Amino acid sequence: MSHMMPYEQPFTQQHSAMSHAIPYENLKRLNHPFEEQFKQQLAHVLEKGWYILGEEVTHFEQEFADYHGSAYAVGVANGLDALILSLQCCGFEKGSEVIVPSNTYIATILSIIHCGLVPVLAEPSIRTYNIDPAAIAPLITPKTVAIMVVHLYGQCCNMGPVMDIATQHGLKVIEDCAQAHGARYKQQLAGTFGDFGAFSFYPTKNLGALGDAGAIICKSKTDYLKLRQLRNYGSEKKYHNGVIGYNSRLDELQAAFLRIKLPALNSINEHKRKLADIYAAGLNDQFMKPVVDPDYFHVYHIYNVLHPKRDELKKYLADHHIATDIHYPVAPHDQPALKGYLRHYHYPIATQIHQQTLSLPCSVIHTEAEIHQVVAVMNQFPG
Repeated sequence: MSHMMPYEQPFTQQHSAMSHAIPYENLKRLNHPFEEQFKQQLAHVLEKGWYILGEEVTHFEQEFADYHGSAYAVGVANGLDALILSLQCCGFEKGSEVIVPSNTYIATILSIIHCGLVPVLAEPSIRTYNIDPAAIAPLITPKTVAIMVVHLYGQCCNMGPVMDIATQHGLKVIEDCAQAHGARYKQQLAGTFGDFGAFSFYPTKNLGALGDAGAIICKSKTDYLKLRQLRNYGSEKKYHNGVIGYNSRLDELQAAFLRIKLPALNSINEHKRKLADIYAAGLNDQFMKPVVDPDYFHVYHIYNVLHPKRDELKKYLADHHIATDIHYPVAPHDQPALKGYLRHYHYPIATQIHQQTLSLPCSVIHTEAEIHQVVAVMNQFPG
């Protein structure tokens, strides 16, 4: 199957009526190629009458683990729970410190706080937006127990140095892979470096469900069995609870939908990479573009640029009927919810990223011609 045909052919006619506008995303169009299979699977699940922790979840867990060459995968309710349960599985003492990037989405930091741990923010590289390994070591104290990396926007972190630091200091590594389905660093998939790889299948992800869903991959059978307990009220056997657990189960219907889309993940990623190549080759030097490096297989969940006049650029593109988004407009250290939880509130690199970043259209719904159009309009921006 050509990686272009499932997406471009069904969308061509639908898009003709709205050719004057380029959306940032359109979930209905994104899922259109899978609709008939979704309906068949819905009927199948309804016919079976089993909706929680059944065969569809078991099959998806195995298929997702196999995709990563991993021994174990555990389906959970969402990406935040995937992070929380990964931390809980480690059994860290309350008040222990977890190093996390200062420019991540707040969910990563919330997972640490929800577990009674202390988030310690490390600045990212301005060129990759991912945690800077050089910023990690100075933050390590006797209370540090883990590094939580975030493969932001679809690009893996520089995992070689990160893993070296973790090994040297005896730290656990939890990977937030919510935006990095299929991303690789030196041919190794995101989520397979550390102790846990936590995934979100929020509908906009490269592998997206039709609602909230998540998963954790891990290496240890002990961790796998504990995660299965934690997601299900702490229970291995019905009505018998061995640990304090949660209600965080991937439901049968979302698992069934994800099983349909998982075989298309590589094709989706390749399409987005082709669009990103157009941006990389065509955008002029007034925009700071993502670094292209052969060590990194970027899957471009988000294609972002930095520009000092970001808000003006966003309005300019909207005036030209091109929709964009901002990931994210408020830095974590500026969020009211985190006041009192952080060591300090001065993170200049994160501040610059959050003030200047703009996410451009880069979805499987977009054609190459549309992205060329975006490039042409952007290069005329009087910035």
